[in-house]
Amino acid sequence: MAAESFVAEIVMYGFNFAPKGYAFCNGQILPISQNTALFSLLGTTYGGDGKSTFALPNLQNATPLGAGQGPGLSEYWPGQAGGAAEITLLQTEIPGHTHEIKKMPLAIPAGNTNNTTNPVNAYLGTGAGLQQYAAEAPTGESGKLRSTLQLTPAGASQALNNKQPMLGINICIALQGIFPERP
Repeated sequence: MAAESFVAEIVMYGFNFAPKGYAFCNGQILPISQNTALFSLLGTTYGGDGKSTFALPNLQNATPLGAGQGPGLSEYWPGQAGGAAEITLLQTEIPGHTHEIKKMPLAIPAGNTNNTTNPVNAYLGTGAGLQQYAAEAPTGESGKLRSTLQLTPAGASQALNNKQPMLGINICIALQGIFPERP
């Protein structure tokens, strides 16, 4: 432990162990009776019952965030956790947009008795020089042209990774050291 370390000082290490006088910031529960100076600084901010135990901060898979509130930002207190490793977006969270319906080939039966110019309740007729519409459906046809186009929902409603680029590193807290003076 460095001589200049404060009790409760949090540091990052590139090696895979907590040095003497430090513990990993992994949320472990410690007895107050053996860590009175550290408890006097942390209290139950990170957990514990406050009578016989208290907890260290748990920074496993978490990003530290400066406590307080900046202009236009949410307020966070020491010990307050937030965020999510994965999220599923709701339709209301997706920016407004449109989908295009592409044209598709459509075969329309044509009447063979072209005897009207009125398209109401009629069918397309065939043949050059004949009327445009047939008053009756072609043989074997039972109805008028009907078509329903529908857009189907897109996406799989799967959770997506919400983590920023990261690198795992050991984060430790000083169990001993200089007791910090308040200003």
